Order: sequence, then C-alpha cells, then structure tokens
Amino acid sequence: MINKKNRNNFFWIYIAIFIIFLGIFFLKSSFSNPKKINQDIFFNILSKGKIEKIIVKHKEIVHVYLKKNKNKYSNSIDNNISNEKGFIIQQNQLQYEFEIGDLQLFQNKFEKYKKLYNLDTIIDFKNQQDYTITKFFFDYGIFFILLILFWIFLFRRISTTGGGPGGQIFNIGKSKARLFDENDDIKTTFKDVAGLEGAKEEVEEIVEFLKNPNKYTKLGGKIPKGALLIGPPGTGKTLLAKAVAGEAKVPFFSLSGSDFVEMFVGVGASRVRDLFDKAKEKSPCIIFIDEIDAIGRARGKSSIAGSNDERENTLNQLLTEMDGFGTNTNVIVLAATNRSDILDKALLRPGRFDRTIIVDPPELNERKEIFNVHLKKLVLSKNVDIDFLARQTPGFSGADIANVCNESALIAARKNGESIVNKDFLEAIDRIIGGLEKKNKIIKPNERKRIAYHEAGHAIISWLLEHAASLVKVTIIPRGKSLGSAWYLPEERQLTTPEQMKDEICSLLAGRSAEEIAFNSISTGALNDLERVTKQAQSMVAIFGLNEKIGNISYYDSTGQNEFNFSKPYSEKTAQIIDEEISKIITEQYKRAKKILKNNEKKLDMLANELLKKEVLFREDLKKIFGNRPFPDEIEELLKEKNVSVS
Repeated sequence: MINKKNRNNFFWIYIAIFIIFLGIFFLKSSFSNPKKINQDIFFNILSKGKIEKIIVKHKEIVHVYLKKNKNKYSNSIDNNISNEKGFIIQQNQLQYEFEIGDLQLFQNKFEKYKKLYNLDTIIDFKNQQDYTITKFFFDYGIFFILLILFWIFLFRRISTTGGGPGGQIFNIGKSKARLFDENDDIKTTFKDVAGLEGAKEEVEEIVEFLKNPNKYTKLGGKIPKGALLIGPPGTGKTLLAKAVAGEAKVPFFSLSGSDFVEMFVGVGASRVRDLFDKAKEKSPCIIFIDEIDAIGRARGKSSIAGSNDERENTLNQLLTEMDGFGTNTNVIVLAATNRSDILDKALLRPGRFDRTIIVDPPELNERKEIFNVHLKKLVLSKNVDIDFLARQTPGFSGADIANVCNESALIAARKNGESIVNKDFLEAIDRIIGGLEKKNKIIKPNERKRIAYHEAGHAIISWLLEHAASLVKVTIIPRGKSLGSAWYLPEERQLTTPEQMKDEICSLLAGRSAEEIAFNSISTGALNDLERVTKQAQSMVAIFGLNEKIGNISYYDSTGQNEFNFSKPYSEKTAQIIDEEISKIITEQYKRAKKILKNNEKKLDMLANELLKKEVLFREDLKKIFGNRPFPDEIEELLKEKNVSVS
C-alpha cells in the first residue's frame, strides 16, 4: 500500500513532467515561427544560392526554406536578421517569410534571378489550409492527451483523498455539522446553567422525550419536532444547547445558520438534505442550528430582485425537511436566534418549531444564581455580598455577569490583592458599562469645572426625585467616551408610569440645566443625555400611548413587517402633533430640573467643588450635603441590612 508521503512524491513528479512537456511545446512553437524580412533581403539571399525552395501561400505570403549546411553555422545575411546566428540550419527548415504585392511581378523577377545566377531553387504554390485534422493531431495531439491525462489524475487524487483545499470541491454540498455522541466527553450539564428556570424546564423535557419516548407516546402524544430558543445576545441560548448535548446521551449535531450559506447555487439546499440524512441514520438525535436567522429570514423582504434566491432555496429545503420525515424518527431540531421578528412565518408554525422558548435576561434571583456559578473558581474576600452584586447588575445577561467576575479578578490581580473585594467588582461593572478609565486625559480647568457641575446636577436631581434611580456614585474621571458619569441602581419593574418616565427625563436633563445655572451657557456635553431623553419622550407619545393629545394609540410594529417600508404609519398632521408633544414633554422637564437646581444652588456648588477635589463621590458624600434621601431607597435598606461598603 502506498503511504501518503509516497503519494505526495508521485504527485510532484507528475507536476514536474507536465511542466517539462509544457515548456517543450512553447519552445517548439517559438522556434517554428519564421522571421520577417523584405523582398530586397530575400533576393540578396537568393542571389547567393542559399535557398532550397520557396512556397507562395494564398498569393500573398512567401515562406523561404534555406539549404542544409551540415558542418557550418549559418551567419546572418544582413544586420536585420543578425539574431539568426548560432542556430544549426536543417534541411527544409522554414527560416523567413515576407509579403508580396503583385504575384505576377514577383514571379517574373524570381525567374530572372534563377536564370541570371543559374539557381535550382524550387517555387511552389499553396492555397489550401495549413492544417488538416490529421496534421493538427500529430503536431499537438500528444500535448493535449498528456494535459487531459494529467487533469484526470489530479481530480482522481482530490476525490479519493478528500484532503486539502481541493477536497472541498467534492464535499461542498456536504453538511458542516459537528457530531457529538457518547464518545465525546461533554461536561456541560443543566447544573451549569444557572437561572433560566422556565427555559431549562422545557429543554429538559425535550431531553426526556428522547430518553423515554414511551412515557409520552403511550398516551397518544407526539414528540415535538422542534424548539426555538429566542432571547437577547448573551442570555444563555447556546449554553442551554451545550447542556442538552451533555445530558441527552444521544447523537447531537451542532452547526450555525451561516454554515449553510455558500456562493454556489444549490449548495445550501444540498447541505440541508445531507444534514437530515445523517440525522435520520443516527436517530434518535438532536440537531442544533445556532443563529438560524442567517437562513430563516422572511422570504420576499429584499428590495433587490433575485438577490436572496439561494438563501430562500436553502430555507425552502429546511422547511421541507423539518415537516417531511415521520413523527417516529425521533429527530428534534433545536434552534436559537435573537432576531425572531424577522423569521419566516412558515418556519415558526407548529409542526416545524412546535415550541418557542423565551430566554429573557435574568431577574434578580437568577442573577444571584449566575454569580454563584461563576464565583466558585474565584478567591473572594469574606465581605463580598452576592445579593449586593446582583442588585448592581440590572439588565446584565449571563455573559455580562461572567465578564464582570473575570474582570474583577484581573483588577484585583493588577492591584496585587490576595482576594477579590466588593470594590473590585464595582470597578469591573464600571469598566464594562462605561469603558476604561482615562486618568491621563488632558482636560482644561474650565472644562473640568463644567463637567463637575454637569455631573453634580444629575446627582442632585436623582437624589431629590421620587421615581429617579438610586445614585451609587458620581465621578468626573473620563471613562470610555464620557468625560464624567453618574452611576445609578435602576429599579427593576415590569410596568412604568408616566410619572416615573418624566422623573427619569428630568434627571437626564439636569446636567445641562446645572451648566446653564452655573455658567449662563450650555455645551455639547449633554449629547448622550439628549439622545436618551428624545427616545424616552418618543416612546411615551408614539409607542406606549401615554400622551393625552395623541390618545391610546401606538405606532409600534412588533412583527417587523415594516422593515423595508419607509413610509410613516400616520398622517403629516399627526406627525406634527407628535413632534409638538415630544418637544413639550422635554421642555417641561428641563424647566422642572432647572427650578429644582435653582432652589438648591448652594448645595450644587458644594457638590461640584467636592467633585473637583475628590473626583469620585459616593452616596455617603451626598448624605453629608443633602441628608437622607426623602423617599424609600432600596439600595439604602440593602446596605443597612448587609453592612456592605461600596467606597
């Protein structure tokens, strides 16, 4: 048996032979081409008796054949043909060619030279084609046969080995799914998935279907064909799939939606067929398609005709395969996406994806569980309180919390700490939300003072308003793109009232209000505040129906059907009313913030000066200036109960 190394050696030998034959072919072609001369040079050569014969072709071109000279090298007859020196002249070797005008005049002159110099040069006439099929075959057939044989060898080698870039030519229609079975040591289980209790319960039931199908089928039930995991990025959809692979103890095919996509027509559909053929052979099994929106986007959405034909063909094949095999095959399709609004309706119907599992960002108790999972490997200080950390991370996904734990360990190590303390976690949260601190950023004194007043304004309003988020700390140290920032602990609520939204808008506008009070001018530093304020006011008026003038109307489209529809779902008159009401809300809250800060102008100056001195202030510093917050404060109760320090 020829091993792989010897096979590679033969391969390079064949390539070398092919290159040699190719070189001989082109070398022969280059030497067989005659040199161009004119009639004067021809008759000069003719007069010396060196021409064996001439052939007049098509009454226009004359080919000149020189006589054979065995012992001597031919020298150039004229400087115009000096490049002929050094080549041996063979009998009947074509050397020169030239064009003639009038054939009769040329023939008469040629006959005169023959008589004058007593020459035996032969003249012949040829008007037919140069090449017949037979002659072409004898001249070039060997080369083409060798070329064909070489390519047959090359493609046979690629198809048999299947390795290297060439092997992909014959495997391009094959599925790229990775198979996990009992031979793979998958350590992720449902115990490693913290939180997500509802989603985990439904996925566990799917695993139970495969392990003990008779439990459900004996009552007449059918095993679901598919389950779709829907949720924002980082919430644990892929982690759930990994846990299924570790728990199911059945073959598990894993791939991404983009693995079906290829530039060649028909490849995506071919890969879908190949995937399901393999799955049927391994039944019972699970197919997991991550980011299914890559091929599952609703058909007919593109504005460019024909641009999505290949993707749509792939989707059509997937729809057919999912609803095409029998219910007793025990093949379950598990898919994940964060863009469920753009998926095709045919893909979501029962019979394909029978279950839709929502994977939301974790709630408070779920965040505690996630912290407990990720903190197991960390060296923690005794005063680290997980409840406090869970409250400090509202809206964080599981991936965000994992990043917080890792960043806190890196920060503690950078400080040469022996364990991780609360402050390290808070710095990690700050870094993830706001970016890296830029203590060396050069800021002019007058700009620094303006930043201090701006952040002090935010802090004061959030402290004094009932529905504003609880302040954690305020700083004028640049971080990321911001020159200063105030950190809050937003209240986790399922419903929001107009009063709560207005208090949040007022708090956001407080920075610019403080600038106007202190400097009688405003700056561009409120860009992010204004962006958030505008979106908040727009949602109040046009989405949530919280405006009296617009009424209980919402122009929000949760289906995503108007993705490519650029027209507004309301009239120009309504658009003008919406603009006026948005402006009215923002103007009212700006005046409100300015009024509150005017009434506390001395405290505003004190807080801004403290910020200029210390750069970072915590809620204890605000207590010294304002006293206790006048409204119930969740974070205050937690700090008292746990005796946790954040400074």
